[in-house]
Amino acid sequence: MKRLIFITFLCLFSGFIHAQKTKPQNIIIILSDDAGYADFGFQGSNVMKTPVLDRLAKKGTVCTQAYVAGAVCGPSRAALLTGKYQQRFGFEENNVPGYMQNYCLEDDEMGLPLEEKTIADHMKTLGYTTGIIGKWHMGNTDRFHPLKRGFDFFYGFRGGARSYWGFNAKNPNPREENNMERNFKNYEEPDEYLTDAFAKETIDFISKNKNEPFFLFLSYNAVHAPMHAKKEDLALFPELEGKRKKLAAMTWAMDRACGMVFDHLKKEGLADNTVIIYTNDNGGPTDGNASYNSPLSGTKASHLEGGVRVPFIIKVPGQKFDKEYTHPISTLDLLPLCYTIGGGNASDLEGVDGVNLLPYLSKQNTAKPHQTLYWKKENRGAIRHDDWKLIRYPDRPAELYDLSKDISETNNLASEHPEIVKDLYKRLFEWETTLARPRWQLQRKYEKAAMERIDQYKKEPIH
Repeated sequence: MKRLIFITFLCLFSGFIHAQKTKPQNIIIILSDDAGYADFGFQGSNVMKTPVLDRLAKKGTVCTQAYVAGAVCGPSRAALLTGKYQQRFGFEENNVPGYMQNYCLEDDEMGLPLEEKTIADHMKTLGYTTGIIGKWHMGNTDRFHPLKRGFDFFYGFRGGARSYWGFNAKNPNPREENNMERNFKNYEEPDEYLTDAFAKETIDFISKNKNEPFFLFLSYNAVHAPMHAKKEDLALFPELEGKRKKLAAMTWAMDRACGMVFDHLKKEGLADNTVIIYTNDNGGPTDGNASYNSPLSGTKASHLEGGVRVPFIIKVPGQKFDKEYTHPISTLDLLPLCYTIGGGNASDLEGVDGVNLLPYLSKQNTAKPHQTLYWKKENRGAIRHDDWKLIRYPDRPAELYDLSKDISETNNLASEHPEIVKDLYKRLFEWETTLARPRWQLQRKYEKAAMERIDQYKKEPIH
């Protein structure tokens, strides 16, 4: 009898160990907002202090040619969440009430179309608990709410930007969508700096869901305006002034918050079973927050490299990838990548434009994940095909660059290679014929301002 009990115990124990080993990996996507390409230690900065992300970069893989599908916040996020070019469902512009020319749409109708499935929808089918903490920006009204788009938990705000301090009589809230919300319509303002509050909520989410696989989208609003920083963080950068000083302090706070999360994963024994992906939503708006995109030219809202190429780190426990991956990837790839990590088959995902990066990162597939990438906003557009990049403007001839030799896009080769210009122009147009019409657009005056900004920040990259 004792022998039978002992054998039974061994069977149960070995079954427990097997279950522990085969538990699907947790996944955390960390997205910062409006950070400069060059504003991290692992990207070469000697000014910005990012020790936590620098350590992550050393332990993981830095993708040196990572792109977003949109050069501004909302469209970029829509592409990340769906794995599709956002223009396929008409989310071509930021959805900011008061700035749009909305054809037949009211402001509250601007959001991620309800027929589109999100990464959270897909991860739930694999048995994951899903959460989003931070900025949403996929629609302000109830029908676009994260809890109706596949997420089980939400702590954040529905809009695109808000104060880093809690709203009160001295700091009134100008827009309802900027209220801090827990799950659905449980409004509560933080009593601490917002970046710290997001880290603490993430820690709580991890603790509550540590026994089952979870997918978390930690969607910081840092370092997006307004430029709010803690006094003690500002004091760490006495050599800097103005917006640059505030940006450094905000970046430090965001990096510190990531450290709080990573430390908690270790405390809970989850660090070796949690995939971490860090990236940014678009290029830094140098004129807005003093961010640097060097050696890239251009800024947020442009299709120059400085508007669409972003920092990117991935760490997948149990996988041996090189320290750098140098072929072009896209945030479109995050959905099929996470779906595969979670046990799904990426080929089952219908209509997505992203690819599963695992075989490329592991060198099982030595081809490029993307031979061609596209960008579009109103009359402006861009295409990267292999190392050639064509940029189409509304007020001047198209420009052509060889990114293998000129990532700063300073040597326009259009006049030297008219046949390549013609070929890429045609490829870009053929892609555009597959897209939906924009559901809303910015007032035209803002497009003029965008061209002026391109001229200002294209002449010479900020160093």
